[in-house]
Amino acid sequence: MPRPVDVVILAAGKGTRMKSALPKVLHRLAGRALLGHVLAVARGLAARQTVVVTGHGAEAVEAALPALAEGLAWQAVRQAPQLGTGHAVQQAMPLLADDGVTLVLSGDVPLTQPQTLAALLAAQASGGPDALALLTVELADPHGYGRVVRDAAGRVQAIVEEKDADDTQRRIPEVYSGILAAPTARLRGWLQRLDNRNAQGEYYLTDVVRHAVNDGVLVLTHRVADAVEVAGVNSPAQLAALERAYQRRTAEALLAHGVRLADPARIDVRGELVCGQDVEIDVNCVFEGRVVLGDGVRVGAHCVIANATVEAGAVLHPFTHIEGDAAGVTVGAHARVGPFARLRPGTWLGPEVHIGNFVEVKNSTLGAGAKANHLAYLGDATVGERVNYGAGSITANYDGARKHRTVIEADVHVGSNCVLVAPVTLGAGGTVGAGSTVTKDTPAGALTVARAKAVTVPGWRRPTKPSA
Repeated sequence: MPRPVDVVILAAGKGTRMKSALPKVLHRLAGRALLGHVLAVARGLAARQTVVVTGHGAEAVEAALPALAEGLAWQAVRQAPQLGTGHAVQQAMPLLADDGVTLVLSGDVPLTQPQTLAALLAAQASGGPDALALLTVELADPHGYGRVVRDAAGRVQAIVEEKDADDTQRRIPEVYSGILAAPTARLRGWLQRLDNRNAQGEYYLTDVVRHAVNDGVLVLTHRVADAVEVAGVNSPAQLAALERAYQRRTAEALLAHGVRLADPARIDVRGELVCGQDVEIDVNCVFEGRVVLGDGVRVGAHCVIANATVEAGAVLHPFTHIEGDAAGVTVGAHARVGPFARLRPGTWLGPEVHIGNFVEVKNSTLGAGAKANHLAYLGDATVGERVNYGAGSITANYDGARKHRTVIEADVHVGSNCVLVAPVTLGAGGTVGAGSTVTKDTPAGALTVARAKAVTVPGWRRPTKPSA
């Protein structure tokens, strides 16, 4: 049977080149902290436990962990002072059982794929119970990375850090990614033998390779083809480059699924985007949280959509903003939203609903065929089927202390520039005349007009400015 896998994530680095007060591993890529991406990989591997080694900004990192590591058995341990990667892993060892395999990951390397790490673990297992496995990559410019040194037969002998390498070693294109898998019991012994006699005066994790070779242990490698999988983040420029790489991958996956993207280089998915058949997405759209687009949905340019379900055949016109919370926003089948519409948390739109330009909806439900086409606000409202809600009309849902609900029953027509002061119910089939301020319930089928009588003053003259 495979041995249990325990994951150690190194997240203690300061990230000086980020030039930020925020710990490096909490900077966001595709809407999620770098560390969150790495923890998601551990979750995908069904790790027995995960140990996060913190250091710089430890309080902030540890405060973020409950949300980032949801669904994982995890612990945090601090590295203070920070004396190198080997020293960092040493801090985690008291929390690890000797019957497992330890997989060491970096909290600032966010795009390693679970299948790649599964292949690394398989390589380790193939070498026998004591084998050490390294994740490597060949780079055209390996500057800054530890080089994988092999003997004439191709067997790994050591990893030599850039500052300790000679000219011949610096020309080696194969580099160590910072990720390894090792039997925990053997790793514990190798870590105890580390020293800091090197150019940086640190305890290198890479020196465990030398100790493994000296012990006659087989050192295997799994080489990745895509350098993005092992690319780390040390500067805003590197973070931006990885963001584009992530979005490019996402766009390619959507295209392979049949989604029509007007320009694959101009889409940002910062969460999970699930698409049905024949979905069309125009340029510069941003998707956050979990967004589900049903069959035949069309999304216009410059839309921002967070935590929403858009059912089959619906159209989101350009510049629509949907701001769902954990419960999400629902746009019904064949609905039409926008342009320049805003749907806030708690919005549920039934089929064939029309929400037009500069209309805001919050914590409200609209029944099938309801329409609010221009310059309107619906907050804390229950709107029945086929309601027509006029331009400039609003629900006054807040009395300064509490929110109140407005109920507009089926087939009501609300004229332009009306104010509905909640709590209030408009009876089915009724009409509210334009410009009315409604403070009391209205009966079904009736016309309600609530506005001041017009007054005309003949011969009235406007004030004039005094002459100079």
